[in-house]
Amino acid sequence: MRVDLFDFELPEELIALRPARPRDSARLLHAPTGGAFEDLTVRDAPALLRPGDLLVFNDTRVIPARLKGVRYRDDSRVFVEATLHKRASASEWIAFARPGKRLKVGDRVRFGAESEGACLIAGLEATVGAKGEDGLVALKFDLSGPDLDAAIAVHGEMPLPPYIAGRRAEDEADRADYQTVYAARDGAVAAPTAGLHFTDELLRRLDEAGVERAQVTLHVGAGTFLPVKAEDTAGHVMHAEWREISPAAAAAINRAKAEGRRVIAIGTTALRSLESAADEDGRVRAETGDTSIFITPGYRFRVVDGLWTNFHLPRSTLFMLVAAFAGLDRMKAAYAHAIAHTYRFYSYGDASLLWREEPPPLEGRGQGAG
Repeated sequence: MRVDLFDFELPEELIALRPARPRDSARLLHAPTGGAFEDLTVRDAPALLRPGDLLVFNDTRVIPARLKGVRYRDDSRVFVEATLHKRASASEWIAFARPGKRLKVGDRVRFGAESEGACLIAGLEATVGAKGEDGLVALKFDLSGPDLDAAIAVHGEMPLPPYIAGRRAEDEADRADYQTVYAARDGAVAAPTAGLHFTDELLRRLDEAGVERAQVTLHVGAGTFLPVKAEDTAGHVMHAEWREISPAAAAAINRAKAEGRRVIAIGTTALRSLESAADEDGRVRAETGDTSIFITPGYRFRVVDGLWTNFHLPRSTLFMLVAAFAGLDRMKAAYAHAIAHTYRFYSYGDASLLWREEPPPLEGRGQGAG
């Protein structure tokens, strides 16, 4: 499909630079498959769900993945910034580096604060092992395993999305704000932002309403922020991300489907995890490994019935996904409604609850990537 079909105009003032406080005071646009849109708040969620509905959360935890340092080569040095993207081994990360053109294989990079030419906090150095496309480099750190993790926690900053980081600096509030309350497994370099709206109190109310929960893990990579440069969706390549669906989670999801109960993904990462591990009959496999599933209109959803998600960038793979899930025309109308009613967009913005569009008859129905 042409990428320009997923374009729309968004006023810059609707890009949220801070989250709603408290989290569950954010607005919620309910978009049923038919009828009018409903302007609600996140606290209204229990009234929109049924006893027995199964919510699937992504329990990944964001690490402070943005590192600033200095490249040393002979007597020259250059300040560089690296955003960790995907772990390759106990001591190696693939990262987006700026300025990537100033790095060569074999260069040494020292990360940490500097004053008068000297690192104030020593202990995190790496060698550039390889270079790829889109500014990707392999960083082979001198530390490994838990020691490396601890050093990254000391030196790193929370990797705010570029549309926030370009307008304000990261600060201590982001350490908590850019993390879900149920985050459990370190590894993401971007937050599963749909989950940022949930509070312990809201989760308690959902439990009391008979709504069930399951958790999967997908370590969100920095590639989620990359623009789609191709003119057609067929020309775009997704970056792989690691995900795990435990036997217990797979059993809970398959039981819900067998009993005719709705499965609702909290975020596009949870949805992509489930759909990438489902067979033709919609049965989810317990599975660990990478996924690069790219969902565009024409994809036949096998598992997910509902999707709780934020409002996404124009021409992005995430807007393509919601258009595939709920219908392109429906999503264009929903986003026009959200803009007209000044909903807040992107990672720290408001939420929407979408329901799967009924697929067309088998003849003429396409199948997306994945």
